[in-house]
Amino acid sequence: MPLMSTKPMFDLAYEGGFGVGAFNVNNMEITQGIIEACAQEKSPLILQISKGARKYANMRYLKAIIDAAVEEYPELPIAIHLDHGDTVDLVKECIGDGFTSVMIDGSHHSLEENISLTAEAVKVAHAAGVVVEAELGMLGGIEEDVVGLDAAEYEKNIEKFLTDPEDAKVFYEKTGIDSLAVAIGTSHGAYKFTHEAKLAFDRIEQIMKTCPGLPLVMHGSSSVPKEFIDLINQYGGKMPNAMGVPEDQIANAVRQYGVCKVNIDTDLRLALTAKIREVFAKDPAEFDPRKYLAPGRDAITEMVKRKLHMLNSAGKAEQIIAHWKKEGEPLPNYYKQTAGV
Repeated sequence: MPLMSTKPMFDLAYEGGFGVGAFNVNNMEITQGIIEACAQEKSPLILQISKGARKYANMRYLKAIIDAAVEEYPELPIAIHLDHGDTVDLVKECIGDGFTSVMIDGSHHSLEENISLTAEAVKVAHAAGVVVEAELGMLGGIEEDVVGLDAAEYEKNIEKFLTDPEDAKVFYEKTGIDSLAVAIGTSHGAYKFTHEAKLAFDRIEQIMKTCPGLPLVMHGSSSVPKEFIDLINQYGGKMPNAMGVPEDQIANAVRQYGVCKVNIDTDLRLALTAKIREVFAKDPAEFDPRKYLAPGRDAITEMVKRKLHMLNSAGKAEQIIAHWKKEGEPLPNYYKQTAGV
């Protein structure tokens, strides 16, 4: 089957008490690790490509790797998504590259400017049969080109940066988005907080009331597992005070609320880096990339499997494919053109 959009996934996730993992990919090993985990657990997945990943890996290579994964695992529901797109031109490029979902991030603009930018992106994407995610509110932390607020400042003034439910209602009505990334206390990167995070579940409830049925998205949702931080530090790394979002809170967000998509990137980087450092520390003479990238890839697979159970998405692949076929969701224009339909 071809790549699908996130719509069939979110249709079931919203009421089904599960979330779909959105994992950032930058190279072959990361993609293989993610796909293998989802194949083993029979889980839907979203492969995310950021502006930074496009620059690093060349989109042709990344798309070819993903196409190979789709061919290798035809039983898996897979969406390919632009993470934190910042211009309509980039959205157009990604649609041309075969993305089935795009994000336009105008959260750093005023509400009016964000609405205008997002509405334009929606118009372009929907005309091509591609769904759109947008963002409202401000997160802390730093990840690639996305620079949020300082952790201490964010925690101190967190209420003022959370997504406003009434603004969300206006934003949803005026843009026609398909999903909304909300600020509910999460943060980008490995140094998210100075104290243990506490997600604003009351804010999610309010947004669900003002925007009924709108799938919600959590960015900055890596949990930064201590065992991997310890492993990195044990083998020469310097990552003091790294702290993420507790997994039990993420699990609650997807099982009890309308959170349908959870972004996970930092935890994959930690798993890969920890294992590479371990190999180099135990065998300083090693220079074969296969000998250190393979353990890193295996660590990513185990990390993703852990996340799939946290998200309650394991075993949901067949259900989503059945729904996709029943609803007869049209293919994005890219696939109509390449398939000659």
